[in-house]
Formats: sequence, C-alpha cells, structure tokens
Amino acid sequence: MTTARTPLARRSFRGIAVAAIAGAGIALSPLPASAAAGGGGGGGVVAAAPVAAPNGVAQAAVDTALAQRGDMYQYGATGPDRFDCSGLTSFAYRAAGVEIPRTSRAQSTFGTPVAKSDLKPGDLVFFYSPVSHVGMYIGNGQMVHASTAGKPVAVVNLDSMTGYQGARRVA
Repeated sequence: MTTARTPLARRSFRGIAVAAIAGAGIALSPLPASAAAGGGGGGGVVAAAPVAAPNGVAQAAVDTALAQRGDMYQYGATGPDRFDCSGLTSFAYRAAGVEIPRTSRAQSTFGTPVAKSDLKPGDLVFFYSPVSHVGMYIGNGQMVHASTAGKPVAVVNLDSMTGYQGARRVA
C-alpha cells in the first residue's frame, strides 16, 4: 500500500530530516572565528550553532525554519520555496502543528512576552517601530530569517540587527 504525499508534506519531512542531519554535523564543527567572536560582518550570514529548544514543538519549528535556508525572499510568500519574514515563521510553526498569525505585526502580540536575556530557540524576535520584521531565535545569539528581496533565508547574529522591539514565545 502506498501513501500519497503532498509536495508540502514531502518538503517538510525532507527539511526536518536534512536539518537533523546537518545539525549533527554542525554540532561537531567549530564556529567560524568571526561568528564565535560575535562578529559576522554587521549582519553577515553565519553558521547555525545548534542549541536544543525548550520543547518538541519549538524544536520542530526551528528545524523547519533552518531547513529553508537558501530559499529566496519574496514579499507575501508563505512557502514552500519562497518566503517573506512572517511567512517563514508561520510556515515553520504550522509544520510544527501550531497556527500563528500571518503578519509580523500580528505575531508581535501573539504568545507570551520574553525578555531578550531569556530567549530560547523557537522564540520570535521582532524589529522596527511599528513592527515590520520577524525572525526566529535559534540559540547562541543567532536567528534565522527571510530578510529582503534578493536575499535568501539565512542565519545571522541577533545583535547585527537594528531596531529590536521584543520577543514572544509561542510554544
């Protein structure tokens, strides 16, 4: 008996499997000197340094978001091959079984507020006033996000981003 799978289901499964395998390899590799020193060239892409999320839902969301690295930004896109910032975060949490609002501004009022010093993998981090950008914290001072036209989904140092407005925990 064969089970029919949708392209989204295949991509989500493949993405989670790839993230798990890649995470194991990254865990055994040292960070580049610039990333380990907190550098990264003012927003440059850095290697993802895996940190365990506080629960399975948050971990699944992080793994899904990380599996989208390299997919290009497109305003209004919600996946599976192109994303805007809030499309990426809503796609990742939907794959983990949690529905969150679609826009960065709506996401910024969803869930529980979290102090920057208490961030855990899976927390959503928000930027600019009014809020117009969101990323997902992945640990070790890093976040994954879909930044702007012409740029792929990438991991960056959280502190390389300007206009930090706060964070929310949704799982």
